[in-house]
Amino acid sequence: MQRRLLAALAALVLAVVGAVVLVAYARGADRRALEGVASVPVYVVTSPIARGTAAGDLGSKVRAELVPAKTAASDRVRFLHDLTGKVATVDLEPGEQLLSSRFAAPSSLQAAGTVAVPKGDGEMSIQLDPERAVGGRVAAGDKVGVYVSYKLPDGTGVTHVVLHRVLITDVQGGTAAQTAGKDGTQPTANSTSQTVLVTLALTSKEAEPVVWGMENGTVWLSLEPDGADTGGTTVISPGNIYTEAYQ
Repeated sequence: MQRRLLAALAALVLAVVGAVVLVAYARGADRRALEGVASVPVYVVTSPIARGTAAGDLGSKVRAELVPAKTAASDRVRFLHDLTGKVATVDLEPGEQLLSSRFAAPSSLQAAGTVAVPKGDGEMSIQLDPERAVGGRVAAGDKVGVYVSYKLPDGTGVTHVVLHRVLITDVQGGTAAQTAGKDGTQPTANSTSQTVLVTLALTSKEAEPVVWGMENGTVWLSLEPDGADTGGTTVISPGNIYTEAYQ
């Protein structure tokens, strides 16, 4: 019994020693392979990095490694702080080198004809007839007032402005200028879309009355450029429409 135990222990010791020797040999082989070969540091992606990821969020998704100079990309990232304020413009996969050419300012990801969503806002799209969206002339970057009209249970109609200075981030459809062909030809003056899909930048609280208006009444947009007078509004109903309008 003791002989068997001693034999097992001896085998275990040999296995451990063999593993140590093997690891040491492998490391030595790596060093020998790099002897006489110039090496440079690179950052290598270790976890998937999605398009739009901020450079400040790379964290443990990359690591520094030494590689032969001839295998290092010419536009490799030398220092992570060089990417400050930039985002990934494509999806990055584990194993690839971190390249400066794959990072740019966040605005570079913005689709043509759209504007960035202010921090803290979400986006919501509403579909309107052109006459309810300033004749379909609204465009990304415009700011609008949102008016809601609806009928009370007794049939009385009321109207009120629920939001002011709402940023439009995207418009699809609308006037001839917005629906011009891709070949550059200009449509006729009366060429318009039947509806306009307007995307608004809104907080959750601001989105609620807009959804309510779309579901239960009608929604109108008004252009509110800088300097537009947005004061003095009130709920308009049959009982006060004339007195409020002509005060």
